Amino acid sequence: MTARFTGKTVLVTGGGTGIGQAIALAFAREGARVVVAGRREEPLKETVAYVEAEGGEAVAITADVTRSEDVRALVERTVARFGGLDVAVNNVGLAVPPAKVADVPEEDFDRIVETNLKGVWLSMKHEIGHMRAHGGGAIVNIASNVGAHRRKPGFGAYTATKAAVSALTRNAALDHIGEGVRINAVSPGPVETPMSSRPGESSLDKAERMRREVPAGRAGTPDEIAAAVLHLASDEAGYTVGADLVLDGGVTA
Repeated sequence: MTARFTGKTVLVTGGGTGIGQAIALAFAREGARVVVAGRREEPLKETVAYVEAEGGEAVAITADVTRSEDVRALVERTVARFGGLDVAVNNVGLAVPPAKVADVPEEDFDRIVETNLKGVWLSMKHEIGHMRAHGGGAIVNIASNVGAHRRKPGFGAYTATKAAVSALTRNAALDHIGEGVRINAVSPGPVETPMSSRPGESSLDKAERMRREVPAGRAGTPDEIAAAVLHLASDEAGYTVGADLVLDGGVTA
């Protein structure tokens, strides 16, 4: 147990489940006051309850990151509650049913671009707006090893949005490091969350598939992704700007 983030305020979008929940808990364990945000209130309340059960401090705020007004209000409410915003983790993301590029329904393409790309851009826009006016901060965006680092048949829409998150992260890092805002990305591979499971796949079947497909022989854990996020957000990574850290057990090595 360390206290790298004591006195810091951290915002985690998509903080109600999976990787986002693990990130929120990890920051709280290291002393941060945590705001978890997402569209659905119940999972957010669950994360807050876990944080509080361990003696941490957290609050849930419902917000849709595809709506500028929601994100603006989210940042404002975070600052009003805790007095500032030091770290933001933009974790909201979704996948659509696999399909060849020419067969992706237009509504699916629009939805995934709105969430995975525009949602990250809007989040950064409002987070940076506060940070650069108040002494700086750190932002970590969650991309994917599928995107800039790897392509996968049937996942063209998802691949395009996550590659765009990687590129947008790097450009934002260049744009804003001079204003004291340090921006990086993490690109996970298969992680032990529902998103990495195939329809109808049992846990034993998934474990066997991971042994075949991942050089490390297993899927990652949400806690392993959280550890990398905390490093990038910490003062220890003060010279790390515009990085995209791939965590995929060797899949793209």
